[in-house]
Parts: sequence; C-alpha cells; structure tokens
Amino acid sequence: MARSRKVTVSTDVHGHTAGWSQTEPAPPVAPDPRAAAFFDVDNTMMQGASIYWFARGLAARNYFTTTDLARFAWQQLRYRLLAREHTGDMSQAKEAALAFIEGWRVDDIEILAEEIFDELMAPRIWAGTRRLAQGHLDAGERVWLVSAAPVEIGRVIAARLKLTGAIGTVAEVVDGAYTGRLVGDLMHGPAKAEAITSLAAVEGLDLGRCSAYSDSANDLPMLSAVGRAVAVNPDAALLRQARQHGWEVRDFRTGRRAVKIAVPSTAAAGLVAGAVTAGMALQRRRRDNRAAAERRATR
Repeated sequence: MARSRKVTVSTDVHGHTAGWSQTEPAPPVAPDPRAAAFFDVDNTMMQGASIYWFARGLAARNYFTTTDLARFAWQQLRYRLLAREHTGDMSQAKEAALAFIEGWRVDDIEILAEEIFDELMAPRIWAGTRRLAQGHLDAGERVWLVSAAPVEIGRVIAARLKLTGAIGTVAEVVDGAYTGRLVGDLMHGPAKAEAITSLAAVEGLDLGRCSAYSDSANDLPMLSAVGRAVAVNPDAALLRQARQHGWEVRDFRTGRRAVKIAVPSTAAAGLVAGAVTAGMALQRRRRDNRAAAERRATR
C-alpha cells in the first residue's frame, strides 16, 4: 500500500468536520454511482473494537504493558456501566483521544496498523458482515467504513478488506507527524451522520438509495440518514428501534461468544484516552530516564 496521507477534510456551514480516505489503488467508476453502503466497524464489521485490538498489538510490541491495558480497560468498562455518555464526557474524551500519537509519524502508524490488522483484527472480522459488504460491491456500489478510530487506521482496514474507503476521526498532522490534536470532532454519534451527508454531497450519492449498518443505538443518526438501515449484532436499544422502524436485523453472534466480545467493545473508547495514553507516557518516562542516565555518565 502506498503510505501517503490522502485524507479529504470537509467542514460544513455549521462548522462540523468530516474526514474520509479512499483506499489505493482507486477502484474503477462504480456501475451504480449514486448508491453506497456505510458500515460501522466496532462489533459490526469486527468482533470487539478496532482500537482495542490496535492497543493489544502495541502492548505486544512493548509500547506499554498488558497490565496497563487490563487496568485501563477495566476502568473504562466500570465507567460506562455506571454512567451515561453526555456532552461533558465526549468533550473530555475529545481532548484525550489522540494525545497518545503526538509526535508519531503517519507512516509509522499505518505500518503498525497493517501489521496489527493481519495479526489480531483479520481473524475477528465477522464473515457474515463481510458478505453483506461484498454484496454491495458486487452490485456496483461503493462501500465505506465509518469509525471513531483515526481515519488512517480505518483506511488500512478498508484496504485489507478491499472496500472503497473509510470515514474516521481526523488527527492534525504537521510535517508528516501527529500533533496530538483533533481536526473537528470525534467520529461518534451525530458526527457519523454529518460525515456521510458531506461525503454524499461530494461523491454525488443519493442517501435515499444508500444503506447503513451498525450494532449500536449511538449510530441511530447515521441509520436514519439513509434509505435502508440494518442492525447488525444490535445492542438492546438498537434492537428496540429496529423493531419499531421495521429495519432488517442481522445477528452473527451466538451465546457465549457474544458475551466474550462485549468487554473489548465496551472498553474501546477509553483505551485510546487511557491505556494507550498511559503507554506513551511510560515510553516518555523511559526515554527521560535513559537521557538522565546518559547525562550522568558524561559527567
């Protein structure tokens, strides 16, 4: 894969920012250029959360310890079980979400994402959801992933699955390196609906002819923005909404397996602001300790 940063950033009249990146090489012109399908990633296309598995991959590479990973995953799980997300929570999450990649090169993140996808994510792609996506491709429609993960990670996943591209959270980049700040908002909740609306305007899509797939009631704005909504592995709230609206439901989980994937999915949002941030702080401490040792040695 060519590792050049090719992210389209669009800001609407309300100041909402959407970012998307097409996989390479670019696919030929679709036979049905007005239709597309939008797939949420976490627990819809993949068992668990992409950022969780990315964090696991970083832990395996000693960027931080598995103890850090488990501790912060548990803290986030407990938080989400005891409190509901609200504006203040999302604002705090936005401030911390991408701090862990400050100073990292974009190319390095994509290389790591490719390796970790092959090792940890590929075996967890839902075969049923992948078939749904392929059905849209076979019909001549474009297929986009929509994820709260950084858009570069989403693009790696889309490229590996041979999909059209990915919509994701946009991190600010200066001179090829991340600053640790976001451009716009996290790709979460209403932001997903705004993003696919912006993309549709640029790509000439008719949202009434488009489809959207998700497991979470958080994505009701996105599901409601298209002509065909499908609940995949739905949580209880989305299942109720799907039944009320007459939406199609697809569930690829079975019994104990569904329980097993609940923790990484629930903990995902906090892993970026928690475990990975802690891991990068640990790296900084180690670098500082090495620098201090070197200074003492030269005295």
